[in-house]
Amino acid sequence: MTPSHAPLGFRAAAAVVRPSMNVLMGKQWEGLENLPTDGCIVVANHVSELDPLAVAHAVYMSGSTPHFLAKDSLFRVPAFGGVLRGLKQIPVARGDRSEARRSLQVASEVLSSGGAILIYPEGTLTRDSELWPMRAKTGAARLALETGAPLIPVTHWGVQDFFPPYAKAPKPFPRKRYRLRVGEEIDIDDLRGKPRTRTVLAEATQRVEDALTAGVAALRGEQPPELIFDRAVGQRVPRNQIRARAEQAGRTAAPQQAGGADAPEQAAEPKPDAEAAGYPQRSGGSRPQPEHGAEQDGERETRA
Repeated sequence: MTPSHAPLGFRAAAAVVRPSMNVLMGKQWEGLENLPTDGCIVVANHVSELDPLAVAHAVYMSGSTPHFLAKDSLFRVPAFGGVLRGLKQIPVARGDRSEARRSLQVASEVLSSGGAILIYPEGTLTRDSELWPMRAKTGAARLALETGAPLIPVTHWGVQDFFPPYAKAPKPFPRKRYRLRVGEEIDIDDLRGKPRTRTVLAEATQRVEDALTAGVAALRGEQPPELIFDRAVGQRVPRNQIRARAEQAGRTAAPQQAGGADAPEQAAEPKPDAEAAGYPQRSGGSRPQPEHGAEQDGERETRA
């Protein structure tokens, strides 16, 4: 089911991307019924430069138009910026509150029109040597709390076999296959009515991180490692640190103290940083490129 309300630009892009993706890779999609068609925020793991197309393909075929966060500078590029605005992609500005409010307004318009905003909470391709999801950033959780939109986890595995992270060219032969699973909505209803303190934001972000890790583990048929990669320190660290640090800060700082864990976030004004918001970046660091086999030939392919 394609979105009946999709603008002409979306339909034109889909006419090119859909058949191309179907030729390049086999696929198995699960749980598309979990994607609402009345607006949502999709959070996904990030293992290949090509996986935004795989995720957008599934979202589009579920009946929603996909919208990405994009650096605000791209919107100033002649012609290309007009295309981005016409497709309601969302500009992300650093440190400019008026532009941040504008970004939130565009995001709200996308959601109210039934679109899906796609965010990569890791902020970049995973640096984990085994391609497990990394520590999540706060942007997706903050946007969900500000807009009231549902948070839907989408995990996938196998796209990296066709286009490994940081590769210069795809590996089309033998033909690869990927699996994609749409999970149930991440439950943050108990956090929505609370002030957006650091503790609340940390708890919501931890739930996003946990949902992505569990989804990838299910697709791989493996248990995730006990530790999780933290790009800030360049190595794996104990899990649940987002929640633990916020709780520790809450115990050591008086609630009314400015900057304490239970002090309201200054982000009552949104602060969509390009990385914190989940826009895929190509920053420095290790570039793992492990090989992973394609899915078993007996897996069912989904036609779309």
